[in-house]
Amino acid sequence: MTTATSRRSERRVSPVFLGILAVTAVTGWATWTGFAELPGLAVFLFVTAAWIVSLCLHEYAHARTALHSGDISVGAKGYLTLNPLKYTHALLSIVLPVIFVIMGGIGLPGGAVFIERGRIRGRWRHSLISAAGPLTNVLFAVVCTAPFWLDALDGVPADFRYALGFLALLQVTAAILNFLPVPGLDGYGVIEPWLSYNVKRQVEPFAPFGLLFVFALLWVPAVNGVFFDMIDAVLRALGISDFDTYCGQSLYRFWQGTNDYCAVSP
Repeated sequence: MTTATSRRSERRVSPVFLGILAVTAVTGWATWTGFAELPGLAVFLFVTAAWIVSLCLHEYAHARTALHSGDISVGAKGYLTLNPLKYTHALLSIVLPVIFVIMGGIGLPGGAVFIERGRIRGRWRHSLISAAGPLTNVLFAVVCTAPFWLDALDGVPADFRYALGFLALLQVTAAILNFLPVPGLDGYGVIEPWLSYNVKRQVEPFAPFGLLFVFALLWVPAVNGVFFDMIDAVLRALGISDFDTYCGQSLYRFWQGTNDYCAVSP
């Protein structure tokens, strides 16, 4: 790969990201210790902040891979600072994903960093740049699920366990949605370099609507059922039960009141 070139200031971690990371750590500690008077609020802040951290890392992975593939412009654009405010579409990258988590518990794929593809040579490099983001979600999912499939949850407070299970659900849904070969999503970006010019030209006009198309499909009950059955199967294979994710989402949506069902261990 091309040697990466960027100024040190362009790679300095943003105070905004460090602040979000601090919120994740503090609220995670409050969830673990039961320090918070409102455990649901602590879970809400912990999961939301951790989700934003994962979105930042997703976009950073795209940018860092692009940098090492030849696009040295990503540094000047602020993409290497992990600052969510520097992304091309902050609304798509941060705001909408958080809203979808609050509304439906779905890990919406993040928005965009603008990669100058003309600077990059080689189809494999283009594919790797697109794959880097969702692979970050996969890695995040592995970290979140590790305590479950390693049977390392003895003594872990129930609220923290449920929060971790819900966060894993978000990462798994984000990874699967991102890897769909739909124009506008990273999955299509992986295969696009290998398509013929005519196919790419015909598909290009649909790219801005790819994500909308996916979510329109998810409103269809039959498609929605198949999708979440697949998500549940993946999570169960990783040791996370429906009870964990249900109670995690219930705690997260603390404004709906206490769920007595989740006060009883499975």
